[in-house]
Amino acid sequence: MELQFFKYQGTGNDFVIIDNRQELFPKNDIQLVAHLCDRRFGVGADGLILLENDPDTDFKMVYFNADGAEGSMCGNGGRCLVAFAHFLGVIGNETTFNAVDGLHHATIDGDMVKLKMVDVADVREKPNYSFLDTGSPHHVQLVEDLEHFNVPKEGAKLRYGIYGKSGSNINFVEQSSDDAFQVRTYERGVENETLSCGTGVTAVAIAMHQSGKTASKVVKVKTPGGNLTISFEQQDDTYTNVFLQGPAVQVYKGVIVC
Repeated sequence: MELQFFKYQGTGNDFVIIDNRQELFPKNDIQLVAHLCDRRFGVGADGLILLENDPDTDFKMVYFNADGAEGSMCGNGGRCLVAFAHFLGVIGNETTFNAVDGLHHATIDGDMVKLKMVDVADVREKPNYSFLDTGSPHHVQLVEDLEHFNVPKEGAKLRYGIYGKSGSNINFVEQSSDDAFQVRTYERGVENETLSCGTGVTAVAIAMHQSGKTASKVVKVKTPGGNLTISFEQQDDTYTNVFLQGPAVQVYKGVIVC
């Protein structure tokens, strides 16, 4: 079988994206998805995304982790899929699409995609970290000397030690200024550090605001793969109108024999 694919990246978070509007891709083939995401034997990516038809919106997003299992919401993946839909002519400069965590609105201007994320009502503050769900579960923890921090080792320890088999993404954070933070993320499903995580930086921005580390409702986050901006409003205990903004770029397209 030959598959046409497109490779996209959003601040270094990279994805194999396939136009599956004809429903030809074997979605139940976990080994195939994992093979395509393998960086030595396949295309190589942090995840695989299918663009599918949706009866009520412009399109549907189906996301798979690099291990082949269908995953929860991926913010950078969503932004890349918006760029792909725009490239295909499925959408213009704005869209509403369906994903595993519900409807998302987004706009695109050149390479910049601004994606509306889910509302967040539950931020659990613990003595050394916060936990919240921004479409995917996230542990947010402040550390010192983030540049030299052993993210794969410490991330795996927390991912399995606290959250068990289902796991959580683990974000390590260092504050740069009143409204800016540096973040490195260990992602479940990839089971390693990635260069960026969209739901992760969204979780960091909200957690840092909730804990009083920043008073700004526009937060800048630097990841190893690039810069993202998160904005939000707060109504009582709920964070609403949460937006994730940053670049989403097509890297290449090709055909792989499976």
